[in-house]
Amino acid sequence: MAVSLAHERTLWDAGATIVAGIDEVGRGALAGPVSVGVVAVGRRETWPDGLADSKQLTPAQREAMAVALATFGVARAVGDASNAEIDALGIVAALRLAALRALAAIAARGLTIDAILLDGRHDYLSAKAPDLFAASSPGEADLAVPPVTMVVGGDGLCASIAAGSVLAKVARDAQMRVAHDSHPEYGWVGNKGYGAPEHLDAIRLLGPTPLHRVSWKLPARS
Repeated sequence: MAVSLAHERTLWDAGATIVAGIDEVGRGALAGPVSVGVVAVGRRETWPDGLADSKQLTPAQREAMAVALATFGVARAVGDASNAEIDALGIVAALRLAALRALAAIAARGLTIDAILLDGRHDYLSAKAPDLFAASSPGEADLAVPPVTMVVGGDGLCASIAAGSVLAKVARDAQMRVAHDSHPEYGWVGNKGYGAPEHLDAIRLLGPTPLHRVSWKLPARS
């Protein structure tokens, strides 16, 4: 099924002026950050041709789509939470931290988001973790989160969420390619920190790097 602006239109019709689509990348990786893409859109009827869930696009298609998305909507941002923050806070709180960083970047430009479409079933954005803001940047603790609407499979349904997924994927993949240069044995240029066989074998042989999520169940060094 192709993406559309049907969910966004429902919120616009209900009174929202700016709707933000949000999606994350890297939740299940063993190394590197989790990245959250936010794309804010005002009422419109079109989106870039070929826009889809980032998982449905080739790397070259994602890179081209990221360029096309530079003029889609009124604001775009990607926020990260590092592997150390994931270890310290847990993945749910880290997802919220990354999303808040992206939302704070948009708020700093003077833009007010009225409603959010969030991919998935679990609203990690509205729920507060007790120790989350100890790791936050200035201003994030005071950031008001707009009403959140969950959309299961939203990255394949909502144009704004799909756009967020593409931008987050392109940004995180670029970080993992850079990290690969320092730790080429783990194959991150290809597996992007996920549990591919060559990555697991390297952990068993060499142990974890400073970019691994050591609170996760990593293979034991043999």
